[in-house]
Amino acid sequence: MNVPPAPEPIDPRELRVSDSERAHVVDVLQKAIGHGMLSLDEFAERTDTALAAKTRAELNAVLIDLPGVTHRDPDSPVREKPVELRANMSTLRRHGPWTVPRELIVHNRLGSTELDFSEARIAYDEVRIALNVSGGSVKLLLPERASVVTDQVRVTAGSIKDKVGAGGGTPRFVVTGTLTAGSLHVRRASYVRIGSLLIRSPWKISRASD
Repeated sequence: MNVPPAPEPIDPRELRVSDSERAHVVDVLQKAIGHGMLSLDEFAERTDTALAAKTRAELNAVLIDLPGVTHRDPDSPVREKPVELRANMSTLRRHGPWTVPRELIVHNRLGSTELDFSEARIAYDEVRIALNVSGGSVKLLLPERASVVTDQVRVTAGSIKDKVGAGGGTPRFVVTGTLTAGSLHVRRASYVRIGSLLIRSPWKISRASD
């Protein structure tokens, strides 16, 4: 007696979505407007797509580039609260072995934000940074093999100096948000070993591990 083969498992992304899931995604899109991540036209377009979505893959597609939205499981999009950093007419620095969250929002008004990821604890292949910068400067120092995407930042009377670029390095940093009359400077740490000393650029000397 021949036993029929077991049916192929269904890709969770192809499962049908409910009205409550569509409503949840529309609510997330509304919050994205409040954070300055979507324009009204983008919100309207994505809302129409969400309300017409039949599968979870179609529904999740409207959230894929929004910081603060992650897909914890294939069944539904789940919003995790990002960590917010603020530098209002002040200087904010993170350096050394600090723990990096998956999502960061940087609020900077006439201030200076310096985030050194070169020695940080990063548990994710991708880190998202949303900028809300007005008249301030942001400097990102990335690990030696990291890559970055900055072309999603909306710049008004400001500047971006990216010395890293996309490429395929990990972790991958995705920078989004708005930069008004401010600056973003991104570079990667590099190392030179001289005997037992490990010299990092920008300059930091430490004892090299054997």
